[in-house]
Formats: sequence, C-alpha cells, structure tokens
Amino acid sequence: MFAAVPLMLVPLAFYNLVMIGFWGGGIAAFSDTVMSVAMLSGALWTLSLGDVLVLVALVVLFIEVLKATRSGRGSLLNHMLSMLVFIVFLVEFLLVRNAATPIFFMLMIIAFIDVVAGFAISNRAAARDVSIGL
Repeated sequence: MFAAVPLMLVPLAFYNLVMIGFWGGGIAAFSDTVMSVAMLSGALWTLSLGDVLVLVALVVLFIEVLKATRSGRGSLLNHMLSMLVFIVFLVEFLLVRNAATPIFFMLMIIAFIDVVAGFAISNRAAARDVSIGL
C-alpha cells in the first residue's frame, strides 16, 4: 500500500513548510546557500536550498518512473494520486502568491512529467503483457 503513495508529496510538503516559515524567512529561505565549493577555475559554485529541493524532486521523479514499470494493484492508485498531487501543484501555483516562483514552477513541471511518464510507461508495459492467442 505504501508503494501507491506518490513521492512528489515530499517536495510539495517541504516547499509548503518553508513557505509558511518553518525553515526561517519564508520563500526567501530558498536562496540561502547550503554549500559553496571553490572550483579549480577559481569560480565559486554555490548550492542554494531551492536548488537542493529541485534535485530532490528529480531523484523522486526517477524513483516514480521506476515504480511505473511495475504492474499491480497499487499502480493505478499511484497514478491517480500522482495526478491529484499535480492538480494540487497547479492550483497552488495559480492561487497562492508565494507559490508563484520559478522553483515551484519547476516542481510542478516535474510532477507533470511524473504523471505523463507514469501513464505512458504503464500503458506500454500493459501492452506487452497482453498476448493474443491464435
């Protein structure tokens, strides 16, 4: 049953927690530097909290695509819940002022790719499972 839970809930929940001030200064906290590395070229490479959130969402997307290759009872429920998570992303992006940021938009697009890829991969896998006897 846990496999049916869409993992894109994690970035959505984290963004909302930061947005309401759980992390600190609201959405301004997404520009906080998490890590800085001096490169050999002399440039300073920085990683912000928003960048980390997008990276986490991409890892979650990879796991969701792997989950879509399975066929079973929970896969249809997973696809429906993933669609619901994308709808929450879309509604929040359109209606909540602090969600109208490039970071949230990228998270919403990742959720959309999760939905489309999940349905496409499941459909393709289901077509291979069907055998027509002659």
